[in-house]
Amino acid sequence: MDLHLNGKRALVTGASRGLGFAVGRGLALEGCRVALNSRDPQRVESAARALQEATGSEVYAIPGDVTGPENPERIVRQAAQALGGLDLLVTNAGGPPPGKFEAFDEAAWQQAVELSFLSHVRLIRAALPYLRQSETPSVLTITSITVKQPIPGLVLSNSVRAATVGLTKTLALELGNEGIRFNSILPSWTKTERVIQLMEHRARQNGTSVEEEIRKQAAQSPLGRMAEPEEFANAAVFLLSPAASYLTGVMLPVDGGMYKGTL
Repeated sequence: MDLHLNGKRALVTGASRGLGFAVGRGLALEGCRVALNSRDPQRVESAARALQEATGSEVYAIPGDVTGPENPERIVRQAAQALGGLDLLVTNAGGPPPGKFEAFDEAAWQQAVELSFLSHVRLIRAALPYLRQSETPSVLTITSITVKQPIPGLVLSNSVRAATVGLTKTLALELGNEGIRFNSILPSWTKTERVIQLMEHRARQNGTSVEEEIRKQAAQSPLGRMAEPEEFANAAVFLLSPAASYLTGVMLPVDGGMYKGTL
């Protein structure tokens, strides 16, 4: 199936590793010209070089912390300058730390809002002038299955990420008449560095091993395993692509059936 992505210009944030890197790789393999963002300059430079060598596509590194109020506008501007415009935007950031409600003070809540909600707001707001000049504009917010099914010990993620889903759906309704599509993917447990950190936290809390916690969590899926980052990326690349031109306002769980609800 031709996704019609060859030559499209994409910015992916939080992309030096994990889900963001996998999406950047998937887009580059489809012929997109890609700008990768991460707060770690050395890591994102290394990631961009690796993708360019592996795919033959143009890949640029745009360092910067998306939680800084002024940084998203600069990141988007530099990406658009490097790519000559912008067709696709993937807003992604690392998740808040694990813990229960009483473990977090006001500052922790504010940081979670900056990271898991306002970073999406600021990136999208900065990107809109460029997306309006594209023939195939598409935005994908990466959130979490926690917006449908809260996960114990993740009160910050459970709470704040829901705001990003509300934002995504609202923008799909507000800007659909301009041809700009907005969708979100709700990943569950995927083999990334972030998930390993969460499994380490669980192991400390439960007095078990990381391997045991991974086994228990994987058993919650009818498929009996966690996802690979490439499996998440395949869904993301399709939703972003012109091949999904009639899909907007979609909140897609990529969770191996771990979410047990019907809606």
